[in-house]
Parts: sequence; C-alpha cells; structure tokens
Amino acid sequence: MEHFANDGYRFDVTDTAAAGSADADEVCVLLHGFPEDRHCWATVTPALAEAGYRVLAPDLRGYSAGARPASRRAYTLARLAGDVLALADAAGVERFHVVGHDWGAALAWYLAGRHADRVLSLGALSVPHPDAFLRALLSTSQAARSWYMLAFQVPGLPELALSQRGGRAMRAALVRAGLDAASADRYATRAADRTALRGPLNWYRALPFGVRDQVGRIDVPTLFLWSDGDRFICRSAAEACARHVDGPYRFEVLGGVSHWLPEEAPEQVAALLIAHFGAAAPRLGGG
Repeated sequence: MEHFANDGYRFDVTDTAAAGSADADEVCVLLHGFPEDRHCWATVTPALAEAGYRVLAPDLRGYSAGARPASRRAYTLARLAGDVLALADAAGVERFHVVGHDWGAALAWYLAGRHADRVLSLGALSVPHPDAFLRALLSTSQAARSWYMLAFQVPGLPELALSQRGGRAMRAALVRAGLDAASADRYATRAADRTALRGPLNWYRALPFGVRDQVGRIDVPTLFLWSDGDRFICRSAAEACARHVDGPYRFEVLGGVSHWLPEEAPEQVAALLIAHFGAAAPRLGGG
C-alpha cells in the first residue's frame, strides 16, 4: 500500500512487510513529528520488520501533498486520529502498536487514551502525556523551552521566518537542536515553500480548538523514551508521565542524545520498541 484516503484527502504511506511474511500478525504504525515526515523512521523500520512486524509509516495531515487543508480546525487531535484509524482500516488492521515521536507522540497518546480498543501498545518518544506536559508548562522550565508554540500562533510570520533563504533558516535551527545535516536538509526543503509549511504549523494553531479533547488515563502497555539532550522537553515533564498511565509502564532515558531520537538513535529505539512489543504480547494473549 502506497496511499490511503480519509476525510476527502489522500495520504502517502510507506508499508513495509515483516521479514519472511507477506501478512504479519502484528502491525506497528509509526507517526512522525514536526517538521519531520515518514522518512524519519527509515533506519528504525528495518529492525522492526526483521523482528516480524509489518510497519506502516504515513506522511500525516499537512505533510502529504494531497492532505493539506487550510483550516486550523482540521488539525485537532480528533481529526488527526481519524486519519490514523483510516490507515489501519485501509490496511485491514483491527489493532496495532502505535509509536510516535514529537507531535506524533502527542497523537499516539491520544489514540491510546481515546481509542484503546484499537491500540495494542503505545510507544511515545520525546513528548510526554499531554497532562504531564501541561503541568510542567505551568510549574517548571518547560514554558521557556516551548516559547515557539506561542510564536507559531501568529498567522503568516512563522512561514515567512522559517522559509528565509530557501529554508536555510529552518535548517540552521534544526542542526543547532541536534539533528543531523542530511535530515535537516530534507525538512528544510519543505520549509522553503511557505504553502507546504502551513499545514505542519497548523498542528500548533489547532491547539485552541482541541482543548476539550482530553486524552485521559492510559491503560495499554506503554513505553516512554526521553533523551537528556532534549532542548524542548524538560526532565520534570518526562518523569511526570508515570502518573497518567495505569497499564504496564516503562520509562527509558537515552543519555547523550538530542530530541531527534528516530534519526539519531535508531538502533536503540528499535531495540527498545521490539522488547516493548514482545512484553505486551503475553498480556494481550492472556498468558
């Protein structure tokens, strides 16, 4: 499968079969963050497929060329979750492991909280449970780390600033935050086109419209990965995640790694995810 449709939009997806099997019993869906795309998982996917999982990695709403609505309201977590569920339906998958990084993690938390009947397990990278993030935002250094979320609310100006010099302003910011040059070049190419950048920025601009979309407590097996070199998420927010998970929970800190876990530490990420999926299986099977 290379494409799927939802809500009148067409999405691009990379569908990787499990090694030695055309139809894997278990599927994992990988959700990218800002300003990434599905290619951020390119060096994580092979290990997951080799371990026996079918991997679906979509370009999410605002990123796929055929799915760039202009309205901010089109980017609430409820609408974004609908896209992921439509992907699973198109792939013939009832329940799946969901893994997300950055904004993809926020979406994965939402799916696990609001659509637990479809989620086998949750893997969240970098961004904690929304309630843990909000609490940290009000009481720790998190507000200073998240200043850009407020700046991105201004219409037009973020697109203008990030597209400067053919996207080189975006590239420089990403490299300063620890992203490798090749990945920064890829994401900066999108930033050079203000129209293409509006959709990704609308994830932030939709926040005021989704205040009632509470994630709630998490009952599915959950793995949360955070890195101590993350400039965007403070340790207090990361450590507070445990308070919002009722199911089996594992928190891992990757030392000396920046915010960009899929690109910078793919081997560690893949190994931890495979162990997490495997640990969830006996519980799900009643063993």
